[in-house]
Amino acid sequence: MGAEGAASGAGAAVLVPLPGLRSDRPAGRPGEKMAVAGSGWGLAQLAKALGSSEQALRLIVSILMGYPFALFQRYFLFQKEAYLIHLYNVFTGLSIAYFNFGMQFFHSLLCVLIQFLILRLMGRTITAVFTTFFFQMTYLMAGYYFTATEHYDIKWTMPHCVLTLKLIGLAIDYYDGGKDPEFLTPEQRRFAVRGVPTLLEVSGFSYFYGAFMVGPQFSMTDYQKLARGEMTDVQGQRPNSFVPALKRLSLGLLFLVTYTLSSLYISDEYLISDDYMEKPFWFRCGYILVWGKIILYKYVTCWLVTEGVCILVGLGYNGKDQNGKPLWDACANTKVWLYETTPLFTGTIASFNINTNAWVARYIFKRLKFLGNKLLSQALALFFLAIWHGLHSGYLVCFQMEFLIVIVERQVMNLVRDSPPLSTLASITALQPIFYVLLQANHWLFMGYSLVPFCLFTWDKWMKVYRSVYFFGHVLVFTLFLVLPYIRRLLVPRKEKLKKAE
Repeated sequence: MGAEGAASGAGAAVLVPLPGLRSDRPAGRPGEKMAVAGSGWGLAQLAKALGSSEQALRLIVSILMGYPFALFQRYFLFQKEAYLIHLYNVFTGLSIAYFNFGMQFFHSLLCVLIQFLILRLMGRTITAVFTTFFFQMTYLMAGYYFTATEHYDIKWTMPHCVLTLKLIGLAIDYYDGGKDPEFLTPEQRRFAVRGVPTLLEVSGFSYFYGAFMVGPQFSMTDYQKLARGEMTDVQGQRPNSFVPALKRLSLGLLFLVTYTLSSLYISDEYLISDDYMEKPFWFRCGYILVWGKIILYKYVTCWLVTEGVCILVGLGYNGKDQNGKPLWDACANTKVWLYETTPLFTGTIASFNINTNAWVARYIFKRLKFLGNKLLSQALALFFLAIWHGLHSGYLVCFQMEFLIVIVERQVMNLVRDSPPLSTLASITALQPIFYVLLQANHWLFMGYSLVPFCLFTWDKWMKVYRSVYFFGHVLVFTLFLVLPYIRRLLVPRKEKLKKAE
């Protein structure tokens, strides 16, 4: 999902495709025969009793297992030899991969090994960067192509898309590490990898249990600090992060319960059902509004739970604020309060999948500065994100739609700010609660409208829903995009007239 995102509009509030907790796949679908380990453990029966799919239950168990893994690392491996921490992360990460995907874990292992060889054999060269980008993205695209179905299945490509970004970022940071610091930006200097990572180090970085399945993204330099025991608010002591981690876990579980209960009544499948198509237009629009809000809770759930794992082990440490209070948001992927209260499309983007937004800004958007065209850089960043998500047409439509909505929203905000009558109207205190409710409804209606192709994937499904609501989102957005410049001419005085008035 995305358009415009973090750090100077790199372009994206990104959705790593994650599964729901329910499985409405008809029996016998290709995705049902996922090669996983431990099918005799009773997980299938438990998942059935919970109304979930076995794969979804394995995912939840995997990210929750990060907490005992993190506790063990805190109390038995803190400030131990770095190689022990790398070995521990490799073992736990591979165990999670095998638990979820069986022998298909070899896909990630192969890409990690080849990435290490690229770094060692090609060194700190632009050739190594391009080779990494081409190989990792091609491998991911091939995985999407050969495993694609019309439904979302939990398969090895889900964590692999997270790994792909991680390894591409590593190659770029390693390349920056060979440059004179004077020629790097402060951000590039911070993430530049100066030493030569070992195979064990690259593997530990790739398989860190707290981020392997669904993220968040983090840099090799931060991982190295974690392995050295430096990611703590009190040097030489374990991080005081137990309470902050517990808070994120609790919040994540709250969203999990909310999503699970809501999904009993709100689902993707209903959008393409005959019953939905027979409802009146206002109901169809209202359902898209509520569905768009609820459907994102599954992402929020996973990110909050994994953020807690990262905080517990210390990876979430982000220095201290001006009052000396430790910050634990280095691995935050969502700003919950902003996400729940913002009435703006751009506000949701700024609060959602933060670390991936930052990755795109740092490694794609800003690296295209040589093009000398911000709009072109944004378009290329969005195209990268679309194909990174998958090969279905719905991803391209979603990104295109959200990008246009952001442009129109900013035009409207600028119009209200610069137009004296509109700014006066917007500043009336008694009317502001009404404006807020209207903005929230409009915001989530268009958010849900944009998410329809993202969640339904294929042309026939999302087109069916869009036809049922007469493409109202496209009609309104394109109309405003074309008409707003003329409205601005009418409502915004020219600077010369403003000066005379003053």
